[in-house]
Amino acid sequence: MSDPLSEPAVDAGTEAPLPALTTEAAPEAPARKRPKPGERRIQILQTLAAMLEQPGADRITTAALAAKLSVSEAALYRHFASKAQMFEGLIEFIESSVFSLVNQIAEREPDGGAQARKIIAVLLQFGEKNPGMTRVMVGDALVFEHERLSVRMNQFFDRVESQLRQCLRVAAESRGSATPTVDANVLASALTAMAVGRLHRYARSGFKRLPTDNLEPALARLT
Repeated sequence: MSDPLSEPAVDAGTEAPLPALTTEAAPEAPARKRPKPGERRIQILQTLAAMLEQPGADRITTAALAAKLSVSEAALYRHFASKAQMFEGLIEFIESSVFSLVNQIAEREPDGGAQARKIIAVLLQFGEKNPGMTRVMVGDALVFEHERLSVRMNQFFDRVESQLRQCLRVAAESRGSATPTVDANVLASALTAMAVGRLHRYARSGFKRLPTDNLEPALARLT
């Protein structure tokens, strides 16, 4: 069975396909009565992500998750030590997916300004393709969960901003800026705030206001 959490090799352009956490579990082989342990973990994460896409999913209980999977809560805890660990699994998918694409951009795009625009684009495209993950990214799904999850998600955006600072400093230096570090810090902060704001609006609109709407002209003005 192919791993629905795997990340495909993609082009670093803004039109590249983005990884998505498939929300439909792959069918089991007819002769197998129970999924393998790794497969069940994936099914749990897929189901949790799918539930986060539904209206009113402010707090998902392990009882509701178990019922959705037609298993007992004890069965969930055979694969995850806690619900927090399940959310950590989703965060790990977000981190690995986004930063694998960011690394590709850094390797393939020599222009610092173009790098920054593509980083913001793939971040927002990822959120658009994974609505349930967007609620994790902006913290809505983590309000009633362990504090360390929100801390880790904040660190994710700090890392995005740090990557933006690096490429924007290169861009500022190439323009002959007298203060490339200051310029890069200010613009990286503004771009990160814009991305987070667009993801928030996407989640709060019930996934109707797409985060990539009019993105190219907005990035052109900022960078």
